[in-house]
Amino acid sequence: MKPNPVVLCESDFKVLKDFVGISTSQPRANEMSLAYELGRAIVVKDDAIPNHTVRLNSTVTVENVETNSTAAYTIVMPENADISKRKVSVIAPMGAALIGFRKGEEVEWKLPAGLKRFKIIDVVNEPL
Repeated sequence: MKPNPVVLCESDFKVLKDFVGISTSQPRANEMSLAYELGRAIVVKDDAIPNHTVRLNSTVTVENVETNSTAAYTIVMPENADISKRKVSVIAPMGAALIGFRKGEEVEWKLPAGLKRFKIIDVVNEPL
């Protein structure tokens, strides 16, 4: 499966880059990590981010391609994560898998339960 491009708005990129502590020229060892995704991201102005792109504080509905089950999560910074409220940290495997992708795209990511494929069914964002 060829990876889709990761698109991030400038404000999310800055927060995440500072949090992960990477430079944009630093090589990435692990392809399935937030640092790797940031390194390959296309960064656009906040007002140019496509509306249905997963970003910080997005509520994302995903479908597990294997089981056809759906679930919705809000992607948040680690200090705001609360799985009981379906708030998933951007550095958790599911959060890192979804950030920067768009409604209709499929992503493949290694989760604790193994390699999984998800289709992004919907993305709801607050205005920037």
